[in-house]
Amino acid sequence: MTAAPVKSESEIVFTHDKEYVMGTYLRYPVLFVRGEGVFLYDSLGQEWLDFLAGIAVVQVGHCHPRIAQAIAQQASTLMHISNLFHNPLQARLAERLCKLTDMEKVFFCNSGAEANECAIKIARKWGKQQRGNSCYEIITFHGSFHGRTLGAVTATAQPKYQESFAPLMPGFRYLPLNDIEALKSAVTEQTCAVMLEPIQGESGVNLATAEYLAAVRELCTQRNVLLILDEVQCGTGRTGKFLGSQSVGVDGDVITLAKGIADGFPMGACMARGTAATTLVPGDHGSTFAGQPLACAAALATLDVIEEEKLMQNAAHVGSYFKSCLQKLQAELPGRIQEVRGRGLMIGVQLAKPEAKAVYSSMMEQRIIANAVGDSILRFVPPLVVNESHCDRVITALKNALVSLA
Repeated sequence: MTAAPVKSESEIVFTHDKEYVMGTYLRYPVLFVRGEGVFLYDSLGQEWLDFLAGIAVVQVGHCHPRIAQAIAQQASTLMHISNLFHNPLQARLAERLCKLTDMEKVFFCNSGAEANECAIKIARKWGKQQRGNSCYEIITFHGSFHGRTLGAVTATAQPKYQESFAPLMPGFRYLPLNDIEALKSAVTEQTCAVMLEPIQGESGVNLATAEYLAAVRELCTQRNVLLILDEVQCGTGRTGKFLGSQSVGVDGDVITLAKGIADGFPMGACMARGTAATTLVPGDHGSTFAGQPLACAAALATLDVIEEEKLMQNAAHVGSYFKSCLQKLQAELPGRIQEVRGRGLMIGVQLAKPEAKAVYSSMMEQRIIANAVGDSILRFVPPLVVNESHCDRVITALKNALVSLA
């Protein structure tokens, strides 16, 4: 009798995943088992260069010793207490974030969607306090992405994320980005907030221009409307400043952070200033796990590494180098790359043809991890510790992919 073939570790995982995990993700058939810096290692021992960083999450690189040590030490000391009690690490982290962002108060949570839900609740209560119960409308922008909860997905002005979950929450209006006249016409006495990403990530690294952001800030001040800046993806040093909005000198009334704030440990923050900072009172909002000692220890260590290793400066320098290399490739291969855009280490490549998924597959075959956004855009959001030689490897892989597809 012939013995059944022995399944590999990855085959077992893939089988169990298909059988027991809800099918909400399209997963590439690779099993990563270890990470170090800008590299991931699969179950076969192969090295992969990671220019996705868990979708802009692994800010200071995989398994940074400082982060791992902070988590291990805190895990053996105190992992969780209720938010009914004081938490010294949470207080330290709140002070530090407020000083980095010029905000006044912080609500901690576990993700970007939760941070944006908190921002929405602040805006609605604040609007009613300012102008009565009819002031609850929030304006967001086509191509935005604010999360997967029902409130956040309603704020996300992309039908593909919304259609399956209708009816959505009332009280949202959607406008084109970078059109200040459209915004001026849309703001009414019912408008409590304007919510936008300084750089839209999920729709392909679309930048709100500096002039537009400044005009939005001025309009919100004039009309007594809150400006909510969703910095979940472009914040925490990715653009060369701690906040993407700081790169263009614009301040929000409410700011949301998550993703890279704790280098992969679940953490989010909704920060506010002025009257928005004191809108929520006990009983208005809360979270079981938010701001627990373990998460705060990871976040504090991440901020230490970003500052001490000058990773914001590195993001600006290496991001500029990578962008220039992509633009040279654009000139070298006419008709293949339509546009290169972004700031710091948040870069999008608009292809001239709808072949992003094919290019992505080719780069993955070369063990370069990137991201295809829709049909024609590639997104690169690597750890902030990458260097120029890493960028050169990505350029070579991208060129190989484009040439082979031609």
